[in-house]
Amino acid sequence: MALTMSERAVFLDKDGTLIEDMPYNVDPARIRFAPGAAEGLRLLHAANYQLIVISNQSGVARGYFTEGMLSAVEARLRDMFSELGVRLTAFYYCPHHPDGVSPRYAIWCSCRKPAPGMLIQAALEHNIDLKRSWFVGDILNDAEAGNRAGCRTVLIDNGNETEWLLTSQRTPLHVVADFKEATRVIISAGEEQKHVGARGR
Repeated sequence: MALTMSERAVFLDKDGTLIEDMPYNVDPARIRFAPGAAEGLRLLHAANYQLIVISNQSGVARGYFTEGMLSAVEARLRDMFSELGVRLTAFYYCPHHPDGVSPRYAIWCSCRKPAPGMLIQAALEHNIDLKRSWFVGDILNDAEAGNRAGCRTVLIDNGNETEWLLTSQRTPLHVVADFKEATRVIISAGEEQKHVGARGR
């Protein structure tokens, strides 16, 4: 049986990265792409990256909304991607938080960022090569999750990270101003890899 080549992906934090940051919002009508996201998604799709959302959703554990309400959020994101001619490969979320009010969700887990659990799960389920993939987020917990999973990381410095407690695991490979610039970094790195590969043959 022939082996299939692993895919490469761009993992995307949701709130503040992919869409405008509205804390604990689960109203599909209020979901809007962040500046530069629509154009960036088209370019990443054209470059044959799988696009996967990775999101902490502690509002479930905190009792702000039910886990079932996230289905409408995912459906809205899929519609928004489709309107761009782009496919959303998958939507992963962590509903847990150790300080939650619901015993079912008020736990320590391996999926809540900065843990890499959601990325590892996505890689297994979608045949993703993490070393050829990227994580784009707006806080250092995103960078840490990506680094721990073995991805390359891009931090969008839009003001959402306020503590800047840097360690080797929490230091992103690139820091950019917006989604459009993050896309340029990823596309440029992919082209450079192609040239290096061509010279090596």
